[in-house]
Amino acid sequence: MSNIHNFSENRGSGPVYNSGDIAWILSCTTLVWLLIPGIGFFYSGMARSRSALSLIILCCWSIAVVSIQWFLFGYSLALSEGSKCPFIGGFGRVLLYGLDEPSDIGEDGGGRVVPEVLFCIYHSMVAGITPALVVGAIAERGRFLPTVVFMLFWTTLVYDVLAYWTWGQAGWSNQLGGLDFAGGTPVHIASGAAAIAYAMQLGEREGRHVINYKPHNLVQVVLGTSLMWFGWFGFNSGNAKGANARAAMVLLVTNLSASFGGITWALVDYRKNKSFSALSFCFGAVAGLVTITPASGFIRPASAPIFGIVGAVACRWASELKHIIGVDDALDVANVHGVGGLIGTLLTGVFAESGMAALDGITTDIRGGWIDGNWIQVGIQAVNCVAGGIWSFVVTYGILWVMNKIPGLELRVDAASARLGLDKGEIGECAYERIAPAPPGSEGTGSDP
Repeated sequence: MSNIHNFSENRGSGPVYNSGDIAWILSCTTLVWLLIPGIGFFYSGMARSRSALSLIILCCWSIAVVSIQWFLFGYSLALSEGSKCPFIGGFGRVLLYGLDEPSDIGEDGGGRVVPEVLFCIYHSMVAGITPALVVGAIAERGRFLPTVVFMLFWTTLVYDVLAYWTWGQAGWSNQLGGLDFAGGTPVHIASGAAAIAYAMQLGEREGRHVINYKPHNLVQVVLGTSLMWFGWFGFNSGNAKGANARAAMVLLVTNLSASFGGITWALVDYRKNKSFSALSFCFGAVAGLVTITPASGFIRPASAPIFGIVGAVACRWASELKHIIGVDDALDVANVHGVGGLIGTLLTGVFAESGMAALDGITTDIRGGWIDGNWIQVGIQAVNCVAGGIWSFVVTYGILWVMNKIPGLELRVDAASARLGLDKGEIGECAYERIAPAPPGSEGTGSDP
């Protein structure tokens, strides 16, 4: 690492980078990648066994598709500097042209203190996991190829746009003063709204009200939760832009929120079932992670339990709401990510403190939230939530509507493939080769063997 530092010093015309900051963001990048198998195992365990493998591999395809998109034009549209447009970035970094040039990135006072190439690859991981979150809404009935095509268009027209609004130098939400440290709107609200739109386009799973759609492997759910919890430390802390006190505070509050969230959801369900459900704890922990994401770089530890508790209760209540509105969001993407992102973004407007943002030593222009006397921040956060949610839902619905009209890109599997299972019907391989297709007429007899 010292060689990197000396190289930067000796360039003369370039900035001086700290090797510790570089090492930390490199570590965070790999931690964020770990979220991909985490999400995959989490979703796979909650699905029926005959569709388990398809969910894991779709998550892997997400990081691959978005990495290519990021290289071609995604980074340029979402996060490259120089554009004066308030809605979308420019084309100055197409094919990542000029990424190797030394530059002191972050003239806006946010002060990125690592090379732009590292900033780029870190955020490609963040972008790559976002379409993977949507995959849970289409379990058991979404075709593989259209889902992959959707990932490409959705990342371009939804994620890149919202990321620029939120973090771009000239983005309108950034200029308005919106606070979103690690992706409450571009990642969680956007994926939650997209999940609703996708579920509406696909319709309900066959026999949803008579087939036992219980998780087939809770060990995989716990494994996925553990990987996500671990990876989330990098997901949030990497946005501190270096190895500093703010990054440590982010990691601390992230862990606290997840802990309070997991225990809260488990205790709420204990009142009803008189058992300490592993699934309830996992859902609560993920809800706590989601809720703290937009606030993690702006709050002190005393506020973190509020995010975990309120987030878990709100997401738990939303899981009941989906039955009322009749949307078959198979694995509760909208309930956890959409609602959690919404609650976390609004609570950020209340509990954000300028002193916590200043812990990185470079951020000086954050006004804080209601707790700092800036009550208008709650309204700014609400505008950000509403705009991001509406954009994601409308654009997602439009993308899917057009795709469904194109021969070969029909969104839903046929009835025979649904009965056979998406593993065999869509990718030709199974997570469990011993699983036989359900005989005709027996689909309502229970879960997979």
